[in-house]
Amino acid sequence: MSNKIRLGILGGGGDSLIGVLHRVASAMYDKYQIVGGVFNPNWEDNIGFAKQIGLPTDRIYKDFDTLVEEELKLPESQRMQVVSILTPNFLHFPMANKLLENGFNVICEKPMTTTYEEAKLLNATLKKSKTVFAVTYTYTGYPMIRQMREMILNGELGKIQKIDAQYYQGWINPIIHDKEKRSATWRLNPEKSGISCCVGDIGTHAFDMLEYVSGLKIESILADLNYLYQDNKMDIDGTVLLRCSNNVKGVICTSQIATGEENSFIVKVYGDKAGLKWEQENPNYLYLMEDGKPLRVLKPGHSYNSDLSLDGTKLPPGHPEGIFDSMGNIYKGVAKAINKEPYNHGEFPTIIDGTRGMNFIEKAVESHQNGNVWVNIENLD
Repeated sequence: MSNKIRLGILGGGGDSLIGVLHRVASAMYDKYQIVGGVFNPNWEDNIGFAKQIGLPTDRIYKDFDTLVEEELKLPESQRMQVVSILTPNFLHFPMANKLLENGFNVICEKPMTTTYEEAKLLNATLKKSKTVFAVTYTYTGYPMIRQMREMILNGELGKIQKIDAQYYQGWINPIIHDKEKRSATWRLNPEKSGISCCVGDIGTHAFDMLEYVSGLKIESILADLNYLYQDNKMDIDGTVLLRCSNNVKGVICTSQIATGEENSFIVKVYGDKAGLKWEQENPNYLYLMEDGKPLRVLKPGHSYNSDLSLDGTKLPPGHPEGIFDSMGNIYKGVAKAINKEPYNHGEFPTIIDGTRGMNFIEKAVESHQNGNVWVNIENLD
């Protein structure tokens, strides 16, 4: 019997980008073995996809409930140890909650749930189950983001004065201007996606990232969202002002109608000694900016980087590491936790990150609907 962690997957079949990302990431450090799952609600597509990727079909189940029921019949030494949830948003909570109640570890795509109340209930279930729960805010796995976090933690920027995240995409631009198309996509359907599209999809990445790298807590926000058309119930663009711990101010700008943009995620943190800037589309470059000194570019794999950064670097300097590597680092951290090995708490986002993200989404919509007013983010244990 393999000593690899037995992994089940929900969703992510067919040509899903997120599916191949998770499968490759799970294989990256030889820590996991995919043993089964439910890749698609249609049985023919489900079983066909399993065969396509070379999985035995004896543990490909017709639906989620059957997966849980049948896996629990197996000896503990054989059943799935962790399940990755890659389904549309509205399925995250019921699936994750049931998995935790039955003792499974969980890796969940973001946003973690569709409401803040669901997130808090999930948090309570996790405390009872005492299993491992990770949320895949993927970009936290990049080596140079981890270097950014460690440099700030070590005081190399001095007192933090400003935090800033910009996340621009253009993918929804061809959809939003066509009434039929915008009515058909699940991303713009509140019943499947929750109350927010842009803030819920990419704004949460920016919110979590700023807290992750800066070590600050975002305490209150003021949001101005853009829906573009009266019949569209979901934001597709927005700006959020931030007030953080230590009296630090900041801003998050997000858009899915930034025409021509692909996946432009830029993170900037400024202290009274120096500033750091990172761009997702060029993830191997971390820019260190200091008054009166030339711009310095830090890159992965060099000995000047932190242990956390180097632990997430697989290749020698000069070899690009990308989003697959970033997700792989998150899976690697989860494997350490499942195996009860020592790990840095920056190795994977937790249920607290996911819960704060849900609170951020709801508070952003609340702020906008109440006339662009300041609202507080709750502090969680």
